[in-house]
Amino acid sequence: MKILSILLLSVVQLLQGNHTVNLTFVGDAMQHAPQITAAQQPDGTHDYSPCFQYLEEDIRWADLAVVNLECPLAGRPYTGYPCFSAPDSYAQQLKDVGFDLFLTANNHCLDRRDRGLVRTCLTLDSLRIPHIGTYRDQQERSKRLPYIVNIKGMRIAFLDYTYGTNGIPIQGDVVVDFLDQQLIANDIAQARKQGAEAICVNLHWGIEYQLKPVASQRTLADFLVAQGVDLIIGGHPHVVEPMEMRYSKEYDKNVLLVYSMGNFISNQSDIDCRGGAMVKVSLKKENGRPVVVNPRYKLFFVQKPRSHGENYVLIPEARPDLLRADSQGEFNRFMQRTHDLVMSHNISVPNE
Repeated sequence: MKILSILLLSVVQLLQGNHTVNLTFVGDAMQHAPQITAAQQPDGTHDYSPCFQYLEEDIRWADLAVVNLECPLAGRPYTGYPCFSAPDSYAQQLKDVGFDLFLTANNHCLDRRDRGLVRTCLTLDSLRIPHIGTYRDQQERSKRLPYIVNIKGMRIAFLDYTYGTNGIPIQGDVVVDFLDQQLIANDIAQARKQGAEAICVNLHWGIEYQLKPVASQRTLADFLVAQGVDLIIGGHPHVVEPMEMRYSKEYDKNVLLVYSMGNFISNQSDIDCRGGAMVKVSLKKENGRPVVVNPRYKLFFVQKPRSHGENYVLIPEARPDLLRADSQGEFNRFMQRTHDLVMSHNISVPNE
């Protein structure tokens, strides 16, 4: 009888999708001109395979991994700051190392105007890379949203918004999802209507290079918690900002709030911009509803090339043995400042 009860419980749990879903998030995947040059091969192609090799295992750990693609795929000529256009092979490499969802709502999405945004969407589609945040027109947005992924029987919705586009206006029919509370509330409601059990809102917000969130971020975070979302994941400041598990009394659940994960990869030189945080978190069902559990972060450093033929490489905090001797000082400064000035303000989000 006891064995039968255990079997019945297992069947019920299986039918309910009572599994743990693992998610990974990283920040701003930039492509400055020196990065494009470092990746260029003699035949004119671009090879990014060295860049992410030491983080690939962590990326693939997740059932779904999310990256902010902060550069249009607008075709040649390839350019860096201030108006980006990255090679298509950059997106392909991000996919190849395990990223499953690309965020495109950011302040650089219109760097090459409407044409660049459209080409980015078409290219990601051709590479079979799911993406949210920008759309060729309203009809395409209506088809793509709400973006709900069924992972191990759990239906999770992902949304993406940006504060602006560096003052570059939309000229035609393209759609950029901006930070508008009514729009966000409507999208959340539509996601729930279509069966989302958990909701992750990704935000391009805040002030660049600020190590703490500003009032506008805190206000919007409060609004989203009140809307009942489960994950609030932020980027844009190019530096890491604090993270917290916040309890929502109204919904009787914890909400993971990440203000900024900093850069994923870039050529920026300020010490606080020389790396970023990877956020790993799980969702599991308790009493029939998803619960956010085990949030943690892992820091990494962007080692720049020293000479021709070298590429940019992301070095995990736990692997200083991978560093060149000339990078050791900057690595140590970035890690110390990030832990002391930022992560010391974390609430219930520890280092992995």
